[in-house]
Amino acid sequence: MYDSTEYKIQQIIDNGKTIQLSLLENVNTELISQKQLIRESLQKELDNDTKKQILPLLDAIMKTQPTIKIKSYQQMSITIIMPKIRYIKIGSPKVEEKIEINMKKLN
Repeated sequence: MYDSTEYKIQQIIDNGKTIQLSLLENVNTELISQKQLIRESLQKELDNDTKKQILPLLDAIMKTQPTIKIKSYQQMSITIIMPKIRYIKIGSPKVEEKIEINMKKLN
């Protein structure tokens, strides 16, 4: 079974005989508020009675805190070194172009 992922080329280094590609997973990351993460975590962990007591207090505390946005998904990066002839055979992709990589899933 293969898992296919699209990557965007961030950097190309040509060493004459070999090419080094630095790739970053091509996904859109969404920003999520740290306040939202805390609230969701407490919603999962607390029983209903405790939620009724804690959440109003938590909301009051969080109103005074700055909203910090974080990425909800960490992108994967890969560096590939290949012979220049192989790079030419795959079409010599340029920086910012997208390529798809198939990886075999190991069990």
